[in-house]
This record gives sequence, C-alpha cells and structure tokens, in this order.
Amino acid sequence: MQFHHHGYVSGDPRLLPAEGTGLSRPDRLPDVMDVLVVGTGPAGIVAAAQLSMYPSVTTRVVDRRPGRLEIGQADGIQARSVETFQAFGFAGRIIAEAYRITEMAFWKPDPHDISRIVRGAVAVDDEHGISEFPHLLVNQARVLDYFTEYMANAPTRMKPDFGWEFRGLEVTDGDHPVRVTLVRTVGDRAGEERIVRAKYVVGADGARSGVRDAIGARHLGGNAFHAWGVMDILAVTDFPDIRTKCSIQSEAGNILLIPREGGYLFRMYVDLGEVAPDDNGAVRRTTLGEIVAKANDILHPYRLEVKDAPWWSVYEVGHRLTDRFDDVPVDLIGTRTPRVFITGDACHTHSAKAGQGMNVSIQDGWNIGWKLGQVLSGRSPDTLLATYSAERHVVAQNLIDFDREWSTLMAKKPEEFESPSALEDFYVSTAEFPAGFMTQYQPSMIVGDDIHQSLVSGFPIGKRFKSARVVRVADANDVHLGHHHRADGRWRVYAFADAAPGEPSALAEWADWLASSPESPLAMYARPDEDVDSVLDVKVVYPVLHGEVELGRVPGVFLPRTGPFELIDYEKVYARHPDEDIFAARGIDPAVGCVVVVRPDQYVANVLPLTATEELAAFFARFLVPAGVPAAAG
Repeated sequence: MQFHHHGYVSGDPRLLPAEGTGLSRPDRLPDVMDVLVVGTGPAGIVAAAQLSMYPSVTTRVVDRRPGRLEIGQADGIQARSVETFQAFGFAGRIIAEAYRITEMAFWKPDPHDISRIVRGAVAVDDEHGISEFPHLLVNQARVLDYFTEYMANAPTRMKPDFGWEFRGLEVTDGDHPVRVTLVRTVGDRAGEERIVRAKYVVGADGARSGVRDAIGARHLGGNAFHAWGVMDILAVTDFPDIRTKCSIQSEAGNILLIPREGGYLFRMYVDLGEVAPDDNGAVRRTTLGEIVAKANDILHPYRLEVKDAPWWSVYEVGHRLTDRFDDVPVDLIGTRTPRVFITGDACHTHSAKAGQGMNVSIQDGWNIGWKLGQVLSGRSPDTLLATYSAERHVVAQNLIDFDREWSTLMAKKPEEFESPSALEDFYVSTAEFPAGFMTQYQPSMIVGDDIHQSLVSGFPIGKRFKSARVVRVADANDVHLGHHHRADGRWRVYAFADAAPGEPSALAEWADWLASSPESPLAMYARPDEDVDSVLDVKVVYPVLHGEVELGRVPGVFLPRTGPFELIDYEKVYARHPDEDIFAARGIDPAVGCVVVVRPDQYVANVLPLTATEELAAFFARFLVPAGVPAAAG
C-alpha cells in the first residue's frame, strides 16, 4: 500500500482525500446524476464501488430496503472473487473472518447397509493451485459491508441511498436522457414519488428486476421441477464432518453441507425431491420442521438437533438467462449507445449449490463499473459500453450450462450414477470453472488477438492475469505481482525484460520509446495536471535475481515521479523470485521477453513483443482518448 506521496498521512491510509464530487456530495438524492445504480446487491455495490474512484463522476445507488442487508442468502466466495477483494483492498480482512474450504467430503450409502451413509471420498480444494487465494464461505452481508466501506473511503465519499424503490424508466433525449421514477419506502415521506434523470442506469435489482422489464429484455428459461430446503442453523450433531464441506447422498435424498464462518454456524441444502408441474408453489410452504426431519432421514445413522435457525427458505431449481444485458435490442446492436444495463440476478438465475450467483455478479458489476467510469471521465469513447453485454452474456450462458449439469448431478440418486465416483470426479475435473477462472473474453476493441500468444503461454489473452511471486528490487520484499493491481481504473502494462538493466536489450529500447516518443501511450493519454502513470501503470520484471538489478541502471520510465513533491515511485521494478521463477512459470523466454497489457478488471488484454511499439500504440488508440481531445461521454 502506497501513501504519503501527497504529504504525511497520520490517520487511516485507506481513507483517501475527498475530490471532485466528494467535496460537496449532498445527502439528499439529487434530481440529476451521471449514473444511477438500482440495487445494493453484489453486482450493484461493486459497480458503485468502482465508480466511487472516479471523482468527476456523480453516482448514486438506491435500494428499496431501509438499510444494510443483515442476512445474506449467498455465502460461497470463489477464489476469483477474493482476487477482486484484493484489488478493492480488503482480501486479508475478509479471509480472517471467513470459513476456508480446504477439502470436500463425499458421503454415500454404505454398500453393506444402504440405509446408512459412510464417507466415500475426500477431494482437495484447488489441488492444482489455480489461485494463491482460498475458497471461502462468509455471509453475503459482510461482503457488501466491505464494498460499502470502500465507497465511503473513496474520493467521492459515496454511500447508498436506502429507502427508494424503482418503479419505471424511459429513455428520452438530452444530456441526462434516462428518466427514472422512484418511490420512497420509509419514513414520513413513504409513498412519495420522485423523478430523477441520469446519463446511465445500472439495474442490479434482482431476479424480479423492474429495470429488466422496463427495457423489454426477456428472461428466458424455466424450472427444473426439483425443490430444496435451505437453512442456516446452529445445531448439535454426531455427524463427524459437520465442519467440512460435504456432498451427502443417501437412499432418502441428498444434502449439500456448507460450514459457515465463526466456527458454529452451517448451511444445509436439503433435497425435497421432484416437484409436480401442477404443484402451484405448494412445496414452498414446506416448514422448517419438515426440512429438519428430512435432513435427519438423509443423515442416518447420525442425528441433527437444531437449536436455532437464523434463516431458512425453500426454492425450486430454475435456470434463466436474459436475452441481452442492456437496452439496445438485438437487431439494433451497434447502431446506438446503450443507456441502461442490467447485472447479476437480473441477467441470470440458477441454483445456489455451485456457489456462483454472488461471484459472477461481482464480475458483472466490476465490468460495467470501470467501463462507465472510463467513458464518463472522458478516457474512452462511449462505444466501449457495448462490450459489457457482449462479454458478460457469454459468461452467463456458460454459467447456466455448468449449473444445469452440476445441479442435476446433485439431485441424482446414488444408484443413478454410472460410476460410484462420478460426482467427486466432476467436482475435481471442473474446479477451474466454479473458481471463476474459465472466463476468456474474445477479441474486441479492448481484447487483442493471439498473434503473439506464443511469447507467454501462462497469460492467455482474454483470461484473468494469474499472479505470481516476484521480488521488489527496492526493498527485497517477496510480493505477488498482481496484488499491486488496485481497482483504480488504470490499465496495467507489464514489461518482462530480456536482459538485466544496463545491458543492450529490446527492453531498454522499448523503455526509451515509452519515455520519449510522442507516440508513446504515456505521452498521449495522461493529462498535463496528472501523474504520468494516471492512465497506464507500467512495471518491469527482470529475469535475474534482485541483487543483480542496480536501480541506477533501470530506465527512468520505471521510476516515475509522482504527486506534488515529485517523489520517486520505487514499486514498479521487480526481479524474478529465487523459488518461483515467473518467466518459467508463465512460459516467457528470458532472452526474448514480452509486454503484457492488463485491463482495469485484471483480464489480460494483449500480449506483444518488446519491439512492437507501433502495435502497442495502435492497441491503446482503439479505446483511449488522447489528453485534450473531447470524448463522447454521453
């Protein structure tokens, strides 16, 4: 964490100085704004948190609830989400309070007495090292709390506007063309109607989204006609794996057991069986007592005595996907700028057992958040916004397909499996998908093609930047290269050197071009009153040990001056780690090197040779607006 570059900081360094809209932010919901976010669930709060880092952008986030969420229904935190938490500065704190999944146990009927269950197998969680971050379980409400704190500490001093319900919108003309009707839900003014105007609206208002209905998007799909009871409980039991994630299959049905944070609480998804097409919702009237009784039948010979149930519900498995994620009809895509976007459950609904709802929603929110920030701050043209629906719709379809297969397997009876190990085999073989790492964005204005992918096999273009250990040269600290990537809207450019500093190399020539050429992205996009790295954060990794790197020989572009005192930033120069060579681990030839460009949301955007300066300049010209040139910001 870097601070003091604008002067001595004596308090909490996470509280950034107020800037722009944060200097005089009104408590009352204004009549006009740049962005209105509807809903404070995971997708909405992440979009708002990212936008809170753009001081020139006025963002408000409304929710019909009177205050913060207290008990969240989602609790599974995949490793990709924890990487995201690191970018927003709270991964360490949430890991400390969460339950960490290290393995999953699979219980099955005892072949000698099928009325009883026995432990059949145990699978290690992330045995392939997909991420350095763990798989966690923690109340969704706590995740929202951390993002809300981030907003409050950001330069814009953002906070949610609770007590406002969305009633409708229409897209008109003018500088703030989206006309939104809101109704007050709390206090003396409950029932009062307000009309506000925004340049853009983000609908993060859940599976029954009013924003989705208002733009005429269709939520397509249906129910699987299978019901589950779910309960968060404090209980006494003799089941030995009660603090381990478990799949439990028995002759009486199935359970997915999810231990929760705190050491005592756990969640059970209890199989209630098939639902008749003419059920008309009767299964949803299943009582807590009936769910507990069913759980005891499944757990035989073990017993479960429930002491408290803070939350429980009954749901039918359904799989639905919205046909588009913005207000541009499918037959008009590319003809106009989208003004209204939908995210999270408003776009995709599925079962809860793969732990994907909150995790995919977080990435929805981050994706649209940074893109709106770039456009509204004049960094990018408004054509960038069309990439949101194009990118995230594919991800949601893949999620629905995966969850349909996983939830079907979870509901099967033991005798219906072709192999006794089929469930655990599927769990292990597909681990990368539920962990959040199968997303791979296709070539677009912000994702390059794979012409030079052979330079670095371990950073696939379109997939998230997989961090690795390096040594920071200035202080010899062992750090993760990707952990310096904060959610500040900047693009990252990683130069992997082809020689040590001071030696003739392609890296030295590339650095000279970057520092002195008028075509350099550093010269093109940083504004006169900004630090040189305000748009592009450029770092170098040398293929030698840190003791072989003399800072005095490192090109100056990697030691930029920052802040009003023009202090030197020493946290951009790295060397390979003695025990984990990033060049070998990611398939980079240390005699050739390469350049890896990473988007503000941590996805690899391009891979280029160190000699391809014209290609690098042309790539950024596709989506960045040169300093001093007005952008179509809506």
